[in-house]
Formats: sequence, structure tokens, C-alpha cells
Amino acid sequence: MKKSNIRNFAIIAHIDHGKSTLADRILEFTNTIKKRNLNSQHMDTMDIERERGITIKLNAAQIKYNNYLFHLIDTPGHVDFTYEVSRSLAACEGAILLVDATQGIEAQTLANVYLAIDNNLDIIPVINKIDLPSAEPQKVKKEIEKIIGIPAKDAIEISAKTGYNLEKLMDKIIEIISPPKNADDKKPLKAIVFDSYYDTYRGVILLVRIFNGQIKNGDIFKFMNTNNQFHVTELGIKNPIEIKKDKLTSGEVGWIAASIRESKDISIGDTITLVSNPTEKPFKGYKKLNPVVFTGLYLVDGKDYMNLKEALSKIKLSDSSIVYEQETSLALGHGFRVGFLGMLHMEVLQERLEREFNINLISTTPSVEFIIHKINGNKETISNPALFPSPIYIKKIEEPMIKAMIIIPKEYVGSIMELCQKKRGKQQDLIYIDEKRRKLIYKLPLVEIIFDFFDKLKSMTKGYATFDYEINGYQTSKLVKVDILLNGDKVDAFSFISHIDMVSKRSRELAIKLKNAIPRHNFEIPIQAVIGGKIIARETIKAFRKDVTAKLYGGDQTRKNKLLKKQKAGKKRSKKFGSVEVPKEAFLSILKTNISNK
Repeated sequence: MKKSNIRNFAIIAHIDHGKSTLADRILEFTNTIKKRNLNSQHMDTMDIERERGITIKLNAAQIKYNNYLFHLIDTPGHVDFTYEVSRSLAACEGAILLVDATQGIEAQTLANVYLAIDNNLDIIPVINKIDLPSAEPQKVKKEIEKIIGIPAKDAIEISAKTGYNLEKLMDKIIEIISPPKNADDKKPLKAIVFDSYYDTYRGVILLVRIFNGQIKNGDIFKFMNTNNQFHVTELGIKNPIEIKKDKLTSGEVGWIAASIRESKDISIGDTITLVSNPTEKPFKGYKKLNPVVFTGLYLVDGKDYMNLKEALSKIKLSDSSIVYEQETSLALGHGFRVGFLGMLHMEVLQERLEREFNINLISTTPSVEFIIHKINGNKETISNPALFPSPIYIKKIEEPMIKAMIIIPKEYVGSIMELCQKKRGKQQDLIYIDEKRRKLIYKLPLVEIIFDFFDKLKSMTKGYATFDYEINGYQTSKLVKVDILLNGDKVDAFSFISHIDMVSKRSRELAIKLKNAIPRHNFEIPIQAVIGGKIIARETIKAFRKDVTAKLYGGDQTRKNKLLKKQKAGKKRSKKFGSVEVPKEAFLSILKTNISNK
């Protein structure tokens, strides 16, 4: 295949704009997959993706069309998986910008197209769902030109569902997207690892884009940043199932198996080259995205600890954006502190651990990273409330802020502005998109977003709002740590950090949930939310009461009083020496309720 006849491209879009459906139609139209074998969302290989109707993992397919070789990389659309999109785009020369003809430009549309522009990709604007009665393709074209600033007068109007105008789109890809630049099979091998996944029998499988040179079965290659060397056992391309080949050449996107068993042996974004004839300079790699949401993952059955450790190691191969480290809780035992790019990212990973590795998990209340400035001049970053220092040592606390972009119908502007203000937000801009929609720009504390912000945003706008954000530095805030005491004993799993204005409401809500979840004991159990030594909320779980006077059938009242007094003394002694047993089910119910409300 001539290098001038190769086209590498990705499809970028806001969630639910038809990206996976378009990928299906391209596979069907080019006869890459027979129609009888084609499933809906064919390139979404995980059950979670099909159930939720979203793309979580990027996937690649090699397609042949009219003497041209296409490499299609399907990308996620949700803000939490932006890192997947950025890695996909680094392996391409062009991108199809897919916009829903009924919804127009959405928040994540902008975020993804800016990623493509930053990577200097050729962009083809495409208007989807024009077969719907509410489609307004001409209006959407004007939006693309006005908001994004790229020509859209001749944007192709398609229906990914029916395949309408698909041939015109394929020809446009050939016309607009550049072939691989400076690709030469004779040069030393230079390839970038843009993703990986784990196979039980073959170990780590690398997904690579070959920029120069070629790699064959039996070759010995190395990672240029780590110098780790491996021997190629198998390689090939995907369409999207694996197909073995003898070699991969410049311009191609494919996979390599090399009996790699440990996740620490590879680095996503690293450059690979042949040991016998290495290239001079590696690629600069990917800009690493830092996790913004942290939670503790613990086990219902402590015997699964090593299984959880191995599962996290394997999942990190296919999701390099997560970070994790070991931690211990007095209440929950041994576990891991895991960092994610957002709440959906966290939910998906937990579900994958439970489904793919059959591990029952308890997750603590999500938190963010705070910067603690101490009186002695030291500074430390903390995401685990249990490690929060005493207030007497703290000079000031900084919390992460975000720049939020919210696109909503104009009738909801007032209510959404009120919601943002309740979440301690500061308005930065209000932009007129068209006669029906407005764009709000707000600066908000990240810790407020990971609670119930997104759910409220959707419910208040009847599902029409779209939301995207980027980290926007740190800001000094009045934050406090709240500890939960059960019968005077601190339970670290329920500790949380909150702004001083929100702390009373959150503490009362948590105390009530604990009261309803923890079973009664033979003695009264006080539930107290405390800041330092000050109690700010309290609930009480009443004790079981045995009727010790039931056996009396008469006599003087003093006999009853004597028995009741003895019972009271016994309960007091039980309260002093007894320990409150909090069943795992209570932890699950409380912590899952907390997460579902965020």
C-alpha cells in the first residue's frame, strides 16, 4: 500500500451524538464486517459500554476502501475520558467532528475539537441525524463557524443510522485528511504506544502507531524512556478483532504482543524502537492528566486483598489515567486510595472491578486533593480526610477550582445561576449562542461538583444541559475536617472535609443515615459529628430494653425500682466497656448512598 493512500483518523463528538453508530456504518459500508456479524456499538467491546450507551475505551479498526487504507480510532465522548481522546488523536492525522443536527454544539464538542486543533489535525465537520424531524443542519453549520471558527458551509449532512451520504463522507476523508507525513519503511523504527490491554495468555498487548520504519515477528525492541527490552512474539492489526500479520510498517496502527507480564514494564506515550537500529529522538509523550477525585477502595472480604491489587494493576494497563496506593483504615482494614478523572470514571472502574474480577468492594466518600499550608512553613497535599492535620497546625487550606462551561436553554439560565451560586460559584461570563441557548462560564470549587451538582443540573433543565470543565488552579477557602464518633470512638471511614458554610447540613444528614443503618445494641449509642472537640450534630441509637419487671406479680414498688436501677447500672457499664459493631452492610449502605447523591 502506498503511504499516500493511508488515512488515519478519529471520530470526535459530544456524548450521544452518534459516534459509535457512525463507526458501525463505516465498518458495514466498507464490508470490513459482514452485516450479519455486525452488532450495535460494535467497537464498544465492554458490557458496561453497551449498557450505558457510551464509549469508555478507545478502539481501532483497519479498513480498506477503494485502494485506500483507513485506520479508524473510535473515541469516548464524556469529559471524564478526555485522556483517552487525547491519546487517540496523537495517533492520527485527521478527525471527523460529528455534531448532532438536533442539538448543535455542546460543551464536550468544544473540548474535543480544541484537542484536535492542538494536535494540528485536519478536521472534517459532519452534521448527523438529519433524518430526524427536528434537525436544523443549516443552523448547526452556522454554530460551528461562529463558535469553533472552522469553515462549515460545505459540511456533509449524514444519517449514521441509515447510512445516508456515507459514500460522500468516505470520499471527503480521502480528500481532506493528510496521509502520514514523512513515513518511510527504511528509516529506523519509531512508534508510539497509545494504549494497552491485558491478555491472560499473552500478557500485555500494546496498541501502537508506526511513524517510521517497520517491526516484524522476532524483532527485539525497547522503550526509549525506560530502556526495557522485549522480544516480539506476535503482531497484527485490528478490524476491530485482532488479525495477525508478519510485520507492521510506517503509517500503520496495530498491536504487538511481547510476553510482557508487569504493568510497570511499560509506559503509555513512550516511544519504541529496535535495539539493533534505534531512532535518535523519542516523541515527547503525552501530557499526563492528574486525577481530580480520590476514594478509598476496601474489601467486603479481606481475603481478596491480593486479588484487588492484581486487578488494579491489570486495569491500569487499559486505563493509564488512574493512580493508586495502599492505605489502611481502622474500620475497613487494608485497601487502596485510588485517583480518578471524575465521578463517572470512578463508577465505571468500580463496576469493572466487580464484574471482571468478581471482587466485592466498599468505597469511601469521594474527595479531592487539598493543599495544607502549616504554621511552620511546610506544605503538603492531602486527599484522605483521615490524614488531615489538627487545626492548630494549619495556617491556611487551598482547594482545587474548576472553570465550568455550561450550555443550557435560555429559560433555565436563572435557575442554573442560582444553583452555581449555592455551590460557591463565581460567574465569569454569559455568552449568547443563538435565540434558544446560552453558555454560562463559572468558577466553581471542585469538591462541590463531585457531590450532586451534575444530577441537579440535568434535573433542573430536563436533561438539556451540557457540562464540561477544566482544572483552574487552587483557591484559599475556609475548610474543616469533620470526624464521626460512635460511642465516643472515631470511625475514620466516615470522616470528610467540607466548607464551613456547608458543614452543619452535611453532618446532620450523615448522622441520620448512620442512625438508620447501624443496628441497635444493648446500650445507647450516641452518634456525634465533631470538629476538633466541638460537637456540631448528634443522633442517638436507642438501646434494646428488656422488661426486667415482667417476672414480678405484685409487691412493693421499691422492688421494681431496685431492678430498674440495677438494669440502668448494667447498661452504663456496657456503654463504658462495650464496642459498637458496625456491620459491613451498614458501611455499604452509607457510603453507596453518599456516592449516589454526588
